[in-house]
Amino acid sequence: MSQSVHLAARMSAVQPSPTIAITRLANELRRQGRDIIGLSQGEPDFDTPDHVKAAAKAAIDAGQTKYTDVDGTPELKRAIVEKFQRENGLTYTPAQISVGTGGKQVLYNALCATLDEGDEVIIPAPYWVSYPDMVRLAGGVPVTVACGEDDGFKLTAAGLQAVITPRTRWLVLNSPSNPTGAGYTAAELRALADVLLQHPQVMILTDDMYEHIRYDGWEFVTIGAVEPRLLDRTLTCNGVSKAYAMTGWRIGYAGGPEALIRAMATIQSQSTTNPSSVSQAAAVAALTGPLEFLAERNAVFQNRRDLCLTAFNSIDGLSCRTPDGAFYLFPSCAGMIGRRRPDGRVIGSDVDFATFLLEDAGVAVVPGSAFGLAPYFRISFATATERLETACARIAAACATLA
Repeated sequence: MSQSVHLAARMSAVQPSPTIAITRLANELRRQGRDIIGLSQGEPDFDTPDHVKAAAKAAIDAGQTKYTDVDGTPELKRAIVEKFQRENGLTYTPAQISVGTGGKQVLYNALCATLDEGDEVIIPAPYWVSYPDMVRLAGGVPVTVACGEDDGFKLTAAGLQAVITPRTRWLVLNSPSNPTGAGYTAAELRALADVLLQHPQVMILTDDMYEHIRYDGWEFVTIGAVEPRLLDRTLTCNGVSKAYAMTGWRIGYAGGPEALIRAMATIQSQSTTNPSSVSQAAAVAALTGPLEFLAERNAVFQNRRDLCLTAFNSIDGLSCRTPDGAFYLFPSCAGMIGRRRPDGRVIGSDVDFATFLLEDAGVAVVPGSAFGLAPYFRISFATATERLETACARIAAACATLA
């Protein structure tokens, strides 16, 4: 006997992932025995540092496997307070710190705690794929602003001013960015801050997850440090996933106004309760331990970045801007649109081009339309150098077949 399932109206607002079809095709090709190189996942291929793993083992042996405070242990909150002060020049108290099960939960808690139906959230595009749908699920309206390559894929002061309305509740900033790796300079944040000071109803959600992964001397700075007058309406979000290769440990955190942090804790208390106790102990070790390993890993990332940049920029029809940080490239495939595949099919979009790379080159990438800007595609170079070399060679060979 079949039963119908009633789904909430909010589900109609959530967009299916533009990459689902490509993911399914990649899996089908693998089942057929094809060697598919996946460059679509944003996860470091390095291992979690040994001192962090040791702290987790010690926590288990010490019986730290019970419930903790809903939004973070006192030890972890103190470590986060010290991190913000030491590395970012931001002063918070433990009552202004929230710890969640990954950065995504922290962002979602904040949106749920603050958005009423119809409230607007400004999201520069290209954006991390989850931002717009999290806004929709929280009842808000994502207002995307196209930030083209001529502007370095970054929001300008004029672009921000043009989209602020009385219903604007948040501006989302992600630096260095997923998917482009573009990072805001202090001067660029200063210009945005000058606009935001004119609009006290707008809060700022700054996603700093890739803070420590940076290249060519680019200096990271967060908007609360650039303009302290905005700190009382800024949620400074971060986590241990990327820099410390702890994606599976699921620890994100943020500093912000105490009233907002309390509201986020209330939401978390009725959804997931506390993050893993063992993961929190590991995060303490990460945030208080040595950082020397970062330079070595960033050097590897930069070599991989440069390898792929050279390869893509030598292919007729592709071009790629050099990222400041993170471990992604966001090449333009505008020169490929309108070309014909060996089987006669015309490439009409970045989705078509990503499908072509998968089918003909055996390389899985993510089309730029998934991030709100076409025609581009994203690759992650957080994978073994040898696999990247093979992937670039395959892409070049496949592109040479296009007419």
